[in-house]
Amino acid sequence: MQSMTGFGRAEYATENLIARIEIASVNRKQADIVFNLPRELGELEAEMRKLLLSEISRGRVNVSIRLEQVASSQGQISLDLPRAQALENIFSELSQSLGRDIQAAAGDFLRAPGIINSDDQGLDPNDAKEAILPALKNALKKLTEMRRLEGADLKCDLLGRLDVIASHAKIIGEATGNVVSRQRELLHQRLSEAGLELDLNDERLLKEIAVFAERCDISEETTRLGSHLGRFREYLDSSDAVGRPLDFLCQEINRELNTIGSKANDAGIAQNVVLAKTELEKIREQVQNIE
Repeated sequence: MQSMTGFGRAEYATENLIARIEIASVNRKQADIVFNLPRELGELEAEMRKLLLSEISRGRVNVSIRLEQVASSQGQISLDLPRAQALENIFSELSQSLGRDIQAAAGDFLRAPGIINSDDQGLDPNDAKEAILPALKNALKKLTEMRRLEGADLKCDLLGRLDVIASHAKIIGEATGNVVSRQRELLHQRLSEAGLELDLNDERLLKEIAVFAERCDISEETTRLGSHLGRFREYLDSSDAVGRPLDFLCQEINRELNTIGSKANDAGIAQNVVLAKTELEKIREQVQNIE
């Protein structure tokens, strides 16, 4: 089990380039990967995305890629002196024609085409790939390790909260056997207080009482509640992406608790239902960060 929150940083150097990569991830229902890399390297994005998706199934992932050329591989800069002299002569002619001194500034030489030249051809995708992919793999490894460690912390927290819910479920389960008989007795009492004679030989009346009492039976709900809690623990021990099934189980546990609270009509059971739901809400918040 892994968290969706993590960070990984790595760098890798080749003969020509140094690649520095940072990967940061946060929770999101789907996998959403965003790259920040030079436009001319866009053709590498598909391969990098495939690599990340081999380890990440959910979460918003931001990938920052910075490339630095090694000094020895940078292009050579050359100066075309004849062109520079020609530009200087133009300024001299302007000075003579206009009758005032016009000097060429350094910026004029830098902006003029052909005077200062570089043989730097820009980033080569193949060279960039040799530096980027190893750095990306190392950064992904560190990200995954952080997500795994945070997932372990989440697991400990969730297990503790499950124990709290299980303790309330146990109290509810122990009271389950008395719910039906208590509701039957209350119905008898209310009929007597209303001045109605209770004919124990009236099969129709007895059947109606039995049906009413059975509606208060919560034994099935408590059984399913225990099953959901057990299944939840199994998912926590899994190495797969379990965020979605855990979220679904939270909904099912909440449904069973609501049904128990409404059917039992018992103050003690209702109190334990409220306490269990309070803990469940904390679990649901944590589950949103599980991959």
